[in-house]
Amino acid sequence: MTTANQITILRILLVPVFVGLLLYYSQTGQAVYHILALSAFGLAALSDGIDGYIARRYNQRSELGALLDPVADKLLLVSGLVLLSFNLEPHLIRIPLWLTVTVFSRDLIQFLGWVIIQYTCGHIRVVPHPVGKVATVLQMICISWVLLRWPAPWLQWWAAAATLATVISALIYIRDGVRQLSASPSSSPAQLP
Repeated sequence: MTTANQITILRILLVPVFVGLLLYYSQTGQAVYHILALSAFGLAALSDGIDGYIARRYNQRSELGALLDPVADKLLLVSGLVLLSFNLEPHLIRIPLWLTVTVFSRDLIQFLGWVIIQYTCGHIRVVPHPVGKVATVLQMICISWVLLRWPAPWLQWWAAAATLATVISALIYIRDGVRQLSASPSSSPAQLP
């Protein structure tokens, strides 16, 4: 269990803390829950960069880390986007539902693609693409924007940029998945006797 993996597991454990605090804030409006929810999200987002740096800098890359890191990211982002898409006014503005649907749809398509490729090819090779990383950062900006209670009109622009990057990254990952499937011998037509 590397240090990078331990930080990733901490990030996963912070997700239910963030969700619980955000729900308490939405129900009570007490500032302490808002500050704690914002802190939990900020710590989880910060740990994403820290565990990646440690893994690269100290050669702690592992198969477990390659599996846990994207899971931790998805849990944090999807839970934040879904919760903040609900009407939490007057405490917080809403993230546009179209952003949440786009992100959720892309993640569902990716998951199904991974299952199909794993089943068909016996292994999967996922290469993170810079557009996917940009999409993740823009999604985090949208969540942070709402949590920090910054001006609502600008959120629409950030959400539009996040949606565009998410769609482009989905198309890139679909293209990569189709290439892996096409290269697999199991994708070739069966020879009939």
